[in-house]
Amino acid sequence: MVAVISSPVRIMNAAGLHARPAANIVNTAKQYQSEIKLLHKGIEANAKSLVSVMGLDVSKDDQIQIKADGLDANEAMLAVSTMIASGCGED
Repeated sequence: MVAVISSPVRIMNAAGLHARPAANIVNTAKQYQSEIKLLHKGIEANAKSLVSVMGLDVSKDDQIQIKADGLDANEAMLAVSTMIASGCGED
């Protein structure tokens, strides 16, 4: 299988990827079998791990990419990208 990588997605959340939006990303990623990574400034983080996602230290207006590898990679990448682009479930 070939991994799929999203176009850059801009973080809209005023406080960046703090605990709540990071948890929403993790919960979305866990719905898929594929291995899903977030890419930021040359660092990869496991999108299914809250500690890993928060460890990226992503701020408002930073851009990240989503990489997915597995049977449902396209669907997983699209779901996580959409979650991030929409503000990670925050108002």
